[in-house]
Amino acid sequence: MVRFTSDDDLRGAELVETDLTGARFRFARLNGASFSQSYLSGAVMRGVDLSGADIDGMVDDLVLNGVEVAPLVEAELNRRYPGREHARSPRLDEQRASYDAAQRTWDALVARAAALPAGTVDASVDGEWSLAQTLRHLVFATDAWARYGIRAADDAFHPAGIPFSEYDDEAGQLGVDLAATPSWDDVLAVRADRVAQVRALYDALSDEEFAGPARRLPPWEREGRTLPVWRCLGVVVGEEWAHYRFAERDLAQLERERHEDPTGAGHT
Repeated sequence: MVRFTSDDDLRGAELVETDLTGARFRFARLNGASFSQSYLSGAVMRGVDLSGADIDGMVDDLVLNGVEVAPLVEAELNRRYPGREHARSPRLDEQRASYDAAQRTWDALVARAAALPAGTVDASVDGEWSLAQTLRHLVFATDAWARYGIRAADDAFHPAGIPFSEYDDEAGQLGVDLAATPSWDDVLAVRADRVAQVRALYDALSDEEFAGPARRLPPWEREGRTLPVWRCLGVVVGEEWAHYRFAERDLAQLERERHEDPTGAGHT
């Protein structure tokens, strides 16, 4: 076992794809540390100071000071975003209504972005996806679960889609162009097309088809696994709500920066 002590100065160290499974931290200083696309499932923290911490991620079964957090977080998010509570509903009418509610929130956010200086939609906050990249990821999610999975389309994936980070190396085999730099108008066009396709799919499905198995699942899913259509479309709707929250958070930051520096001189 490698052991680091106070004699080892690891401030500012960058750990990329490092396996720290079972690692122990005692009297360690992690102030200001940043964890991105990392796995902390089963982590045990005792006597820690998380003051001012900002966490986004899966919090299923997370217990904080003896209280299971996930139900509280879900209830608050559903209060903030009406319609979100039915994102993964097995009822066709409820899930369709959730998707439509998500589109209304997205439409309002895109309108807010349009009021900001040119280039705002391509601005990144803290290394996260820009608004344009986020919409391109939602195109990819729709292509994967609705076009590839439910419709079994041969040309399911649009080149401008952006996959989740762990699938970057394989995405090119699906026709995705990771080097693509579409204009904002092109992003909005393909996004509108995919939204229209999902709505048409909801319109065409019967309750029985909605409950029945999807033709296939995205290629990263376990071979031989099956899921009902409502679960597959539920992934799409869940992605809509999750990434809306991230995009709203980052756009608010960009709006604050614009207010503090109206000339844009401090914005890069």
